[in-house]
Amino acid sequence: MVSVSRRYAGQSRKLAQLHANSQTPAKNSKHHPLTPEQKAANRELARRRILAEHVIRKLKIFRILSERYRNHRKRFKLRFNLIAAIYNVELKSDVP
Repeated sequence: MVSVSRRYAGQSRKLAQLHANSQTPAKNSKHHPLTPEQKAANRELARRRILAEHVIRKLKIFRILSERYRNHRKRFKLRFNLIAAIYNVELKSDVP
C-alpha cells in the first residue's frame, strides 16, 4: 500500500495508475467541508502512515538514508538489513 500526504491529493489519479493500492487523504475546501466519515478515514490513514514515517526517521538517524552511501555497493543491502534488524529488535523490546 502506498499512502501519501495531502499535498499529493490533486495527483490521486496519476498515483492510482502507478500504484493500484495507493491512498490519498480527502481534502476540504471553503465550499466543500469534509464529512465526519472523511475525517475519520483521514485519521485512520494518518495512523497507518505515521508508523512508516517513524521507521524512515530511525533509518535516517543511522544516516544510511540521509547521506550518500560511500562504501561498496555490494554491502549496502547487508548494512541496510542489519540496521533494519536492529530497529526491529528495539521495537520488540519496547512492547510489554
